[in-house]
Amino acid sequence: MRNILLSRRGLLGASAAGLAAFSRRPRAFAASPPLRLTAGLRTLEVNGKSASVFGITGPDGTPGLVIAPGQRFAVTLANRAGEDTIVHWHGQTPPYLQDGVAETGGTLIANGADQGYDFVARPGTHWMHSHHGLQEQMLMAAPLIVRAAEDVRADTQEVTVLLEDFAFRDPVEILAELGGHRGHGAAMPGMTMTESGAAPMTMGTSDPGATMDLNDIEYDAYLANDRTLADPLVVRTERGGRVRLRLINGAATTAFWIDFGALDGTLIAVDGDAVRPLMVRRFPLAQGQRADVLLDLREAGAFPVLAQREGDRQRTGIILATPQAPIAKLAAEADSAAAAADLSLEARLSALQPLPPRRLDAVRRIALTGTMAPYVWSIDGRAWREHQPLVVSHGQRVELTMVNRSRMAHPMHLHGHHFQVTELGGKRIAGALRDTVLVPVNGSVTIAFDADNPGRWLFHCHNLFHMTTGMMTELVYDNAA
Repeated sequence: MRNILLSRRGLLGASAAGLAAFSRRPRAFAASPPLRLTAGLRTLEVNGKSASVFGITGPDGTPGLVIAPGQRFAVTLANRAGEDTIVHWHGQTPPYLQDGVAETGGTLIANGADQGYDFVARPGTHWMHSHHGLQEQMLMAAPLIVRAAEDVRADTQEVTVLLEDFAFRDPVEILAELGGHRGHGAAMPGMTMTESGAAPMTMGTSDPGATMDLNDIEYDAYLANDRTLADPLVVRTERGGRVRLRLINGAATTAFWIDFGALDGTLIAVDGDAVRPLMVRRFPLAQGQRADVLLDLREAGAFPVLAQREGDRQRTGIILATPQAPIAKLAAEADSAAAAADLSLEARLSALQPLPPRRLDAVRRIALTGTMAPYVWSIDGRAWREHQPLVVSHGQRVELTMVNRSRMAHPMHLHGHHFQVTELGGKRIAGALRDTVLVPVNGSVTIAFDADNPGRWLFHCHNLFHMTTGMMTELVYDNAA
């Protein structure tokens, strides 16, 4: 196993430079040779303590990849992580064998081996992460930005922020503690638990005794571009300039509330898909989701962009600052706990380019099931090992309703497709196009999509530990099984 050792300043300085400078990279064309990504090991310092974690770096050594307008996703992925891996291109719609998932036909990449990918890139703010074991919890993730021609023409400074949750403990140990080894109702160190195993919060239902479970895991830190608020990334901006903030929730289990403080933001896209512009200052961002927000910095000063963990006071973030503006220290905890992530934003969103009207060809309904104790999560009461695929036919317009019968919310992600949200809690809407949607406790969400990308496609909760213990099935069509 080869360690890649970088100083914290060197690593994070390179990360900040790479993420903040996306808009300044030269245009590349489809005829260019394949880009090279490397999945490897690195040393990260978090709150004064070092840890060995994974990372995915691009050709210039910075995290992730930027694809220029018109450029194909022609990439060679080199595995130098010391163990097998496979990387999923979250938000992309490639042929299914290039999706980066071993369970649906992809090939694991042995340590020391390379693997090639070549498909048409889907524009927008996306990301890449391991889809093997619990590597994602060890930070095997990075941004994947596919720029459109209008992004190049826009007079904006682009800033990408990858949010993650971090623990010094081995994820395998964390999973064991969550499972049957700790017994019913026994709390992990540092956690306050209900009988079902997690911090309680009222659901706001007609049942006064109803509670929901939040935050399976107590983490050591929450990161924004590898940094905590003890030493946050400071991005210098122009006074009177405009920033396009590309936010990615790459956390393994944590939903955040994004808070712009005194700044008014204009939300222009979710999960890489354009929405009708919407003014926002504070909104939820579930695991796997992305949001593109325009911020106008009319005044001089320093402006925090904060991400607060749902149901908790802990937070992370970055600071946007005009030249010479002084930077005040920010507390790692807010004054009060945030609410649970909800559908307050989802209900206000509408796609700029919705699905074209047509009749439904297939209607499906599933239940999201499982418990904290024993720690097993499932779909229709079936874990992955006994799952029943969702079978449709090529060319169909499909409507899928997800009903949450568990005591935790679930961010549900469909591979290989982008869907439109058409119903929340039984109320019809003409919502956003996206690839990941939160289904709240006691709630239901309906989505519609066109079966236009044949293959085997995972459909799962994007809470890594829920997926790992069974909340996963697959969409199958054109006899691809």
